[in-house]
Amino acid sequence: MTVSRDREPADNATDMAGEELPDGSTMGVAMAAHVTMDRAHLPHRRPGLTIAAGRRFVARRVPALRSNLGSALLLGLRFIQARLISVWGLIIAAALCPPFVFAAFAVFSSAANFISIASLLRLEAVFFRSSDRVRLGLAFRLAATVGSAFLAVTTFILIGLAATGWIAPAVAFFFLVSLTARSVLRLLWSEATAEGDFRAIGNSNVVQAVVQPAIMLILIAIFGPKALTLFMADALGHVLAAAYLLLRRRDSIAGLVRPALWSWRSLIEATVRWRDAPLALLPSALLAYGFAVAPLLALPYASNTVLAAQVALSMRLLDMPTQMFGTVSIPLVLNRLRMHVGPRRRFWARIMTLGLTVGATVLFSAIAVASLMADQWLIGTQWQDLGEVVALLAAFYIGIAVLGPLQEVATLSRQPFWQVAINAVALVAIVAAMAWFRVLSPELLLTIGAISILRTLAHAAFIWLHLDDPAEAPSDCLAASGGAR
Repeated sequence: MTVSRDREPADNATDMAGEELPDGSTMGVAMAAHVTMDRAHLPHRRPGLTIAAGRRFVARRVPALRSNLGSALLLGLRFIQARLISVWGLIIAAALCPPFVFAAFAVFSSAANFISIASLLRLEAVFFRSSDRVRLGLAFRLAATVGSAFLAVTTFILIGLAATGWIAPAVAFFFLVSLTARSVLRLLWSEATAEGDFRAIGNSNVVQAVVQPAIMLILIAIFGPKALTLFMADALGHVLAAAYLLLRRRDSIAGLVRPALWSWRSLIEATVRWRDAPLALLPSALLAYGFAVAPLLALPYASNTVLAAQVALSMRLLDMPTQMFGTVSIPLVLNRLRMHVGPRRRFWARIMTLGLTVGATVLFSAIAVASLMADQWLIGTQWQDLGEVVALLAAFYIGIAVLGPLQEVATLSRQPFWQVAINAVALVAIVAAMAWFRVLSPELLLTIGAISILRTLAHAAFIWLHLDDPAEAPSDCLAASGGAR
């Protein structure tokens, strides 16, 4: 009874509403729906608000865009300045040294670069996965620890090789010095890139470009045009560049390596968290570098020694614009992507992939045309037909130049083993091509150029279709912060 009495007023009210306002409630609902749809589809003042918001959006981003463009131009100009100085030093040294000296020096520098990639186990790649400075410090300390251990092991290996006569003690010493300087530069360049200090990166290249050719010419004048002279100049040039960069970034580095931040527990936790770097990113980088220097490593077995020397010098000359392209583009690309996550990161990665591909194609096509035009000036010299070899290798270096930044972008993916697969297949293909031709020839150079371009297109397709957001969960950030403390 109580329930029925309680329900009667409601039922009566419902009945009254149903009897007295059958059209009013329906009209009210219809009016509300009409107003809602009218505001959604025919906004009276929304265009003005949208234009104003768009202006504010652009106004907020114009300073950042101008800053990024200014940084890009500054870094590009400084690196171009540095490499132009290096080119003149290289040309003068080429006139003073016999061709086989350049072949030996190319093998020396390629081996140092190759091993320096492994010295940090590619842990410097994780610097760009987050904008959190606490995580950057933890990654920096882990990379520094791993690099120190790697160089200690390398020192014992070189001592053993020198003691058994496999390598000259002087060559082993300068190789170790060059390797150490390259590893320090790799670490400091990555830290400066993550923090956006492009000026320091550009200045360090200028320092090396100014000092190294000068040292090279002085040592040639003292000791003669020997391979060891070029080894010494390479080691000293990298040491001075690393010293400058360490001095320039000393305040920032000091904040990352304070004694209170070090602990074995934090390093072990960081190793577990970023274990994909040595497991996937390192093999991919080593395979990519092996692909880049594969023609160079085949030179000692070439029957045509003149062509081998021309290929060695051409690769050395083309390596400069390749480094120029990578040094200018990689810091800007990674610093830009580090600020975004999710769809915006994927959008910028795709735009940058297209821009890098077009830029490298234009750059090396121009180099090929210029080298063919300049080839007539070398007629009658020991470097006759060098321009033709440079033009043939230009296609190979289009792929090499673009792959550098693309591979760094791909390190932000949660599918790092795709890089390993692509680079492994490409390396097998180039080795198979060498086995097929069995001799160093223009046809072989064209073939490896086609393989290089196809490999780069495969990386571009992977970034375009499969680059996802590897941002770590907030709990991981807290764990990293706690581990650092």
